[in-house]
Amino acid sequence: MPKKKTGARKKAEHRREREKLQRAAKGNVDVAKHPCNAPMECEKCQRRQKNRAFCYFCSSVQKVPMCAHCGKTKCMMKSSDCVIKHSGVYSTGMAMVGAVCDFCEAWVCHGRKCLSTHACSCPLTDAECIECERSVWDHGGRMFCCSFCHNFLCEDDQFEHQASCQVLEAETFKCISCNRLGQHSCLRCKACFCDDHARSKVFKQEKGRPPPCPKCGHETQETKDLSMSTRSVKFGRQTGMENDDEASGYDDYWKNIASGGSSAGTRHDDYDGYGEDDAEGYDDDDDEEEEEEED
Repeated sequence: MPKKKTGARKKAEHRREREKLQRAAKGNVDVAKHPCNAPMECEKCQRRQKNRAFCYFCSSVQKVPMCAHCGKTKCMMKSSDCVIKHSGVYSTGMAMVGAVCDFCEAWVCHGRKCLSTHACSCPLTDAECIECERSVWDHGGRMFCCSFCHNFLCEDDQFEHQASCQVLEAETFKCISCNRLGQHSCLRCKACFCDDHARSKVFKQEKGRPPPCPKCGHETQETKDLSMSTRSVKFGRQTGMENDDEASGYDDYWKNIASGGSSAGTRHDDYDGYGEDDAEGYDDDDDEEEEEEED
């Protein structure tokens, strides 16, 4: 019979599991939680912005800079990793600064590891908003990643883009290469693929992972797991119900307006009716004035 686990052994096993998960998730840090993209409030103009070496609005230097790689604001000198030695003294402010990152525009501390690895692993190296095409140097806000297509978004466009990201560029859910129902959707190309056409000779599929998009190589997802919708247009074949004379497109649209089937036609009729009542009112006033003059 196996021995019963003690409390200390259980705690040690739980600690090893937590450390294993932390090591696995260390390389996959969310962009919004990264120190180089942390929120910062300027001490001079009191405006909130991304962590920067200089304020985007007033260009002032902050008294307590934050390292863009490790996120520390004070060097405690617990190890000999510092390039500038300060034994027995805690360094803060500009004494802790070692460089400025060209990509995220934030301070990097004087630690040897941060100075040598941050420029290569900076998550904002090619950060450009997919909507407005602005980079970190063009606006003062933070950068985010879309939850669906995983493209970079600025702080102004993140909600508007994610609300309309799950919309296909086609009018149906059919595969773009054949007439079958697309079971895999690429949220970057906004297209669906069946099982046969989702297999690509250029991009290899990893074991246990969904097939990559044959067009861009981005990881696809099953259409049934998403809230995908198709493209709809104002004019064309999707304008609504067709009339008896089989008129569609522009003809159907204008006939609906003429028959009062839309809000535009209702507003037009209300406007005309208001004008006629107004004209009758004016005529009555003129008749009353003429009668008074005759008397």
